[in-house]
Amino acid sequence: MTSLLLRCRRHATTAAVAAAMAVTALLGTSPASARADAPAPLTFTNGFGLTQVGTPEVHSSTDFTITVTTAQLSGTHKIRIFLPQGYAANPTERWPVAYFLHGGQGSVDDAAAAPALHSDSMITVAPDGGLKGWYADWAMQNTALGAANWQTFHTTQVVPFIDANLRTIADRAHRAVVGLSMGGYGALHYAEARPDLFGHTASLSGGIDFGMTAIRATVLATELNLTGAWCTVSTSGSGQCTGFGPYVDSDAIFGSPYPVFNADHIWNAVNPAAPANLARLGGTDITLYTGNQGPIDHFTEIASNTVKARLDRLRIPSRYVDYGNGSSLSPTCDGGHDYGCWAPAFADYIPRLAASFAAAG
Repeated sequence: MTSLLLRCRRHATTAAVAAAMAVTALLGTSPASARADAPAPLTFTNGFGLTQVGTPEVHSSTDFTITVTTAQLSGTHKIRIFLPQGYAANPTERWPVAYFLHGGQGSVDDAAAAPALHSDSMITVAPDGGLKGWYADWAMQNTALGAANWQTFHTTQVVPFIDANLRTIADRAHRAVVGLSMGGYGALHYAEARPDLFGHTASLSGGIDFGMTAIRATVLATELNLTGAWCTVSTSGSGQCTGFGPYVDSDAIFGSPYPVFNADHIWNAVNPAAPANLARLGGTDITLYTGNQGPIDHFTEIASNTVKARLDRLRIPSRYVDYGNGSSLSPTCDGGHDYGCWAPAFADYIPRLAASFAAAG
């Protein structure tokens, strides 16, 4: 998987110049600023609390990464963007958008490990979610990580920023949020929290039931930077134990995890499996994927079964793919918590999403 990510980053100098000039044209930068001897700066119009900094990383004419700052988060944060091949050739056409949320220990570059995400049918946006951001506005803002309002960053800043700078179809019928592992939680949670924004959601091996002790313990492990066995299943696919960043208090993200005197009220409020939250998904296109092998997907299967059963009781349609040991999905999949399964799951899902976008008109 490391080699796949490296191939996505590698390009010759001459190709980088040409790609930068092409992306400059796509983003509307003056042609006079695109010199043959150097890539022109790729600058979005700042707004919605986001300011672009540094030099964009140009991977190809349809694949680039920008870096932004925001008062909602400490530090700088990347946003990787995949454009359809036809984006430049069709300057009046607008496109649906899929937001990809990476997993714990991951980064925006994880999107390159699932080639189906770079689709000619849609724009794909992969915003930074932090090593352990958990797609939440943290209960504690004074940890070693400082400001940590990830949900606000994504839903009130990144989404309108992308709509303002790219030719998107800016409605819920043409906007999806998808993710895996920690990002699988984020995708389902965002779809519930902001049904006005997202009409489609997919959770792959997601930690989507905070009623499960095992999933709460997973969140705590990331807060306390307890890597252990988690190193072998880093969602970045790097095979290296990068850890989850600085130690923070076990109550930092969602408050106390202990169900005593309602101390865990934040966990309950944001639990994607809670019937009250699932009820908000009426009219949303929902897909769940999971395997059942290994110490993690054993639990994500249980969580996914719970969510599917509750959706059925609520009479909310959904599609559920439990690929078990992976043999029914792909030769690369062993049913575990990695891109050997997630890449083919996205290869199955993205054409279906494209068809749903097309059916929406």
